[in-house]
Amino acid sequence: MTRRKLFELGLLAPAMNAAAAPPLPPCDGTGKKKIAAIVTEYRYNSHADVLIGRLMAGYSANGVWTPPLNHIVSLFADQTPANDQSRDLAARNGFRIYPTVREALTLGGDKLAVDGVVFVGEHGNYPLNDVGQKMYPRHRLFSQILDVYEQSGRSVPTLFDKHFSYSWDQADEMYRRAKKLGFPFMAGSSIPVTVRQPAMDPPLDAPITEAVSLGYADPDAYGFHTIEGLQCMVERRKGGETGIQSVQWIQGDDVWKWRDSERGSWSKPLLEEAARMQLRLLPGPLESTAKDPVLFVFNYIDGLKGASLVLTHNSANFSVAMRVKGQDTLLSTLEGGPTGRPLPNWDGFARCVDLLMATGQTTWPSERTLLTTGALSFCFESKRQGGKEIETPQLKIKYRAPTHSWFQTA
Repeated sequence: MTRRKLFELGLLAPAMNAAAAPPLPPCDGTGKKKIAAIVTEYRYNSHADVLIGRLMAGYSANGVWTPPLNHIVSLFADQTPANDQSRDLAARNGFRIYPTVREALTLGGDKLAVDGVVFVGEHGNYPLNDVGQKMYPRHRLFSQILDVYEQSGRSVPTLFDKHFSYSWDQADEMYRRAKKLGFPFMAGSSIPVTVRQPAMDPPLDAPITEAVSLGYADPDAYGFHTIEGLQCMVERRKGGETGIQSVQWIQGDDVWKWRDSERGSWSKPLLEEAARMQLRLLPGPLESTAKDPVLFVFNYIDGLKGASLVLTHNSANFSVAMRVKGQDTLLSTLEGGPTGRPLPNWDGFARCVDLLMATGQTTWPSERTLLTTGALSFCFESKRQGGKEIETPQLKIKYRAPTHSWFQTA
C-alpha cells in the first residue's frame, strides 16, 4: 500500500505528528515543578538512567532538543550496586538522596513536599519465580508512595514505568488504590511512543479484526514491550477496548504447529508481514532461525484475534501487522528503526513524562497498562499450567484510546 493510500485512509500520521498533542509549556528556567524519583537502582543504561537522565539533561523527541520542564529534587534507590551512578549525579545535579521512599517524597518533612513522582521499578538484583518472572518490589515501593499520598491528604502526577507487577493480584490492588486517590497517572512501556516507520496511526473506530506484534529477548521484560506495542494499535479499533477473554503461552516448535493449524492459520500472513518490517532479523524463515520462541495468544472479548511473538534468541526490533476489515492489504509498521543515537524511544517517553509532571496531562490511559500487565501475568500462568489456555474474566477492562496517539515521527 502506497503512502498516498495510507494518508487517504487516515492510517498514516502527518510528517511530524504536529497536531497529535498540545504544545509543551514554555521552559524559561523559572517555576519548575519539584519531582521525586523512586527507583530500584540507578546505573548506566538502566531505566532510571535513560529516563531520569533525560528529565535532568533534556531530550530530543522528534529530533528537537527540549530542556527539562521540571526539576529532580530527590531520589530513593532500593539497591546501590558497585556501578551506582546516583551519588555522583546527586552531587552534579543538586538533588538529594534519601534513605526511604517516604523521606524522598516529603523531603525529610512530615507531608508530601514534591509536585510529581517518577517511579522506575526496573533493573536490580531480585529473584525469579518458578516460571521466570523477575519479582521486582514494585508493589512494596509503590504502596509506600501511595501511603504518603493518603497520609498527606494530597497526591500528585505520577509515572509508573513498565508493567505494574508480575502478580495480577498485586497489580489490580495498586491500580484500584491509585484510581481511588484520583491523581494524573500514567504507566507502561516506551515502545508506543517510539518512531513508527511508516508513521501508521489507526483512526479511532478502525475495524481491526486481527493483529500480531513481533519482538525479541526475555519473555518477561521484553514480552511486555511486545504486548504494549500491539495494544497501542488495537485499542483504537471500533467500539474501543473491551478486554481479553483468554490467553495462552505457546513455546518452541509448538508455535509453528499452532500457526499452521486451523486455529492459528489467521496469524501466518500477519507474522510474515511483521517479520518483513524488521531490520535485524536473521535471514531465513522464522521457524528455521528462531530458537525457543514464545507466542502469547490473546482472544479479545469482542472477537479480535491477537498474538505477540517473542523471539528469545534472534536479534530483532518491534513491529506490528494488522488486518482491517474491507482492506485487502495488511497494514504494518516498525516500532523503532535505524538511528544515529541509542534508545530513541526514551526521548518520546521522557517528553510525555515531562509533560505529565508539568501540566498533569496524561498522554494515554493507565488502563492500557493494567490490561497488558494482566495479559502478561496470565500468560505466565498458562506457562505454569503447561501451556493451557487460561480464561481471564479479570481482564474485562474497558477504556477508550486517546484521540491523539502521540508518538515520534522523526
